[in-house]
Amino acid sequence: MELSSKLTLEMLGEPFLLEKRIELLYAIEKHGSISKAAKAVPMSYKSAWEAVDTMNSLSPEPIVSRETGGKDGGGTTITPYGLKLLETYKILKEEHIHFLERLSQVTDIESGEFKTIGRLAMQISARNQIQGEVESIKIGSVNAKVSVKLKSGHNLISVITKEAVENLGLKEADGATAIFKSSTVLLAADSEIKLSESNILSGTVSHITVGEINAEVVVDIGHHDVVVAVITADALKELKLEEGSSVIAIIKSSDVMLGR
Repeated sequence: MELSSKLTLEMLGEPFLLEKRIELLYAIEKHGSISKAAKAVPMSYKSAWEAVDTMNSLSPEPIVSRETGGKDGGGTTITPYGLKLLETYKILKEEHIHFLERLSQVTDIESGEFKTIGRLAMQISARNQIQGEVESIKIGSVNAKVSVKLKSGHNLISVITKEAVENLGLKEADGATAIFKSSTVLLAADSEIKLSESNILSGTVSHITVGEINAEVVVDIGHHDVVVAVITADALKELKLEEGSSVIAIIKSSDVMLGR
């Protein structure tokens, strides 16, 4: 019987570098193409882009860069920051293996003296998880209004309870992750639209996946920050959205959760 454990690095309490994602990054470095890398891992093209978007959103600097144009039609590359992360992960992985080997030597698993260690883990299903920095906190009688500055330069407002601010220990200049479901994101083509207590983020459509009923639209709001919206296929047609279209993403401040 052997001890084994997968190495996962977290960023602001969220899964950041998983072994499957590391395999994808190495494949991107080798092939220079997200489609070829996805086949090599293997995973679906859609899952590969979701993984890249998540890593870029949680990272303080871009890890993967998508290039367009050129004689070869562009491609996908690992940034210098991403290459440093891969090298760091390789070192940590080696130390992780050594740790498990030493633990096996001092632990008698067969005799039952090794106590089962339970690990509680919570996976968040919300598609949008964007890293930022707390710019301001305004405390009211019941709720608090927290403004989070994103890498893109946009400010995302979250209205949460005072207790939540206290429990998270939030203060200005703290790192925080804004979390919201893709189903809560509204899309509009009119930049003049105004809704009370809502975040209005301008961007460009980077990916569209169309299903029989719904469509998933990925909006690039700048500096590798992306917002994912799930709208009906009919709404997609009405908005006449396609890759490269300018669009407005609207998220109610009450729908934005915070983590750190």
